[in-house]
Amino acid sequence: MKQATFTEVRNHAKQYFDMVASGESVRVLRNGKPIADIVPIVAELPSWKRRKAQPLVLDGVSISCMILEDRQSGL
Repeated sequence: MKQATFTEVRNHAKQYFDMVASGESVRVLRNGKPIADIVPIVAELPSWKRRKAQPLVLDGVSISCMILEDRQSGL
Protein backbone atom coordinates (compact mmCIF):
# COMPACT_ATOMS: atom_id res chain seq x y z
CA MET A 1 0.00 0.00 0.00
CA LYS A 2 1.37 3.38 -1.02
CA GLN A 3 1.53 6.04 1.71
CA ALA A 4 1.28 9.79 1.15
CA THR A 5 0.77 12.86 3.27
CA PHE A 6 -2.48 14.77 3.08
CA THR A 7 -0.63 17.66 1.40
CA GLU A 8 0.87 15.35 -1.26
CA VAL A 9 -2.57 13.88 -2.02
CA ARG A 10 -4.12 17.36 -2.19
CA ASN A 11 -1.38 18.69 -4.50
CA HIS A 12 -1.21 15.60 -6.73
CA ALA A 13 -4.77 14.25 -6.47
CA LYS A 14 -4.96 13.11 -10.10
CA GLN A 15 -1.80 11.03 -9.75
CA TYR A 16 -3.04 9.30 -6.60
CA PHE A 17 -6.55 8.69 -7.90
CA ASP A 18 -5.06 7.24 -11.10
CA MET A 19 -3.15 4.79 -8.88
CA VAL A 20 -6.37 3.86 -7.08
CA ALA A 21 -8.19 3.46 -10.40
CA SER A 22 -5.49 1.00 -11.49
CA GLY A 23 -6.09 -1.12 -8.36
CA GLU A 24 -3.56 0.22 -5.83
CA SER A 25 -4.57 1.45 -2.36
CA VAL A 26 -3.24 4.69 -0.85
CA ARG A 27 -2.96 5.42 2.89
CA VAL A 28 -3.21 9.13 3.72
CA LEU A 29 -1.14 10.44 6.64
CA ARG A 30 -1.51 13.65 8.63
CA ASN A 31 1.28 14.52 11.05
CA GLY A 32 2.68 11.03 10.49
CA LYS A 33 -0.54 9.29 11.57
CA PRO A 34 -2.87 7.43 9.19
CA ILE A 35 -6.20 9.20 8.75
CA ALA A 36 -7.67 7.49 5.69
CA ASP A 37 -7.27 4.72 3.15
CA ILE A 38 -8.25 5.35 -0.44
CA VAL A 39 -9.14 1.98 -1.93
CA PRO A 40 -10.49 0.89 -5.32
CA ILE A 41 -14.16 0.02 -5.51
CA VAL A 42 -14.86 -3.56 -6.54
CA ALA A 43 -17.22 -3.63 -9.48
CA GLU A 44 -20.55 -5.17 -8.56
CA LEU A 45 -21.92 -8.01 -10.61
CA PRO A 46 -25.50 -7.84 -11.85
CA SER A 47 -27.85 -9.91 -9.69
CA TRP A 48 -28.32 -12.54 -12.39
CA LYS A 49 -24.57 -13.25 -12.33
CA ARG A 50 -24.25 -13.47 -8.53
CA ARG A 51 -26.32 -16.58 -8.02
CA LYS A 52 -25.76 -19.96 -9.51
CA ALA A 53 -28.76 -21.02 -11.60
CA GLN A 54 -30.82 -23.82 -10.14
CA PRO A 55 -33.02 -26.10 -12.25
CA LEU A 56 -36.78 -25.80 -11.83
CA VAL A 57 -38.22 -28.98 -10.32
CA LEU A 58 -41.83 -30.15 -10.25
CA ASP A 59 -42.79 -33.35 -8.39
CA GLY A 60 -39.12 -34.32 -8.14
CA VAL A 61 -38.50 -34.11 -11.91
CA SER A 62 -36.76 -31.16 -13.54
CA ILE A 63 -39.01 -29.22 -15.88
CA SER A 64 -36.37 -29.25 -18.60
CA CYS A 65 -36.42 -33.08 -18.53
CA MET A 66 -40.23 -33.03 -18.81
CA ILE A 67 -40.05 -30.73 -21.84
CA LEU A 68 -37.45 -32.92 -23.54
CA GLU A 69 -39.51 -36.06 -22.92
CA ASP A 70 -42.62 -34.36 -24.34
CA ARG A 71 -40.70 -33.31 -27.45
CA GLN A 72 -39.36 -36.81 -27.98
CA SER A 73 -42.78 -38.40 -27.55
CA GLY A 74 -44.25 -36.01 -30.14
CA LEU A 75 -46.82 -34.35 -27.88
